[in-house]
Amino acid sequence: MGTGREGRRSDRPARFVTEEANRFGFESPMIDIRDFDLRFTDNKNIDKRWQDLVLRSQGIIIVAPEYNHGYPGELKLLLDQLYEEYRHKPVGICGVSSGFDGGIVMAEMLRIALIELNMIPIKSAMYFGNVEKLFDAEGKIIDQRYRDWLKEFFEELSWFASALGTKKG
Repeated sequence: MGTGREGRRSDRPARFVTEEANRFGFESPMIDIRDFDLRFTDNKNIDKRWQDLVLRSQGIIIVAPEYNHGYPGELKLLLDQLYEEYRHKPVGICGVSSGFDGGIVMAEMLRIALIELNMIPIKSAMYFGNVEKLFDAEGKIIDQRYRDWLKEFFEELSWFASALGTKKG
């Protein structure tokens, strides 16, 4: 989950994506950016928990909101802690916004940064637009088409993990 802001609206999409990823067959914990110390950008204070998670991962899924046509600063701080650990990791992007577009501009800007970090962003992306209306009061997705769209998204991420040798088995 790529934002630590109070009142964030990406928590429901992040939980949904995590649940669906696990249902698909991934072993995917939900990682909350709030759990990391992001006060420094000097590469001397690397959070070892983040480093270990990245090293053990076969791929990464980022669920992040669009703020002012960009991605959250704390996500940039977290990503900038590492470099070599990301080499050839496939990564899927899920955008979240209150608007209709679901974070398209954020996803495209983030894609550029991920490529520079030696990650392989998959072509497919998920966009959770009008997020306040997309989930019911219990946090369940209303539009069931998202399950099918996520399945295609996961299939592409899985293919890249296998092709790049990051998937076990």
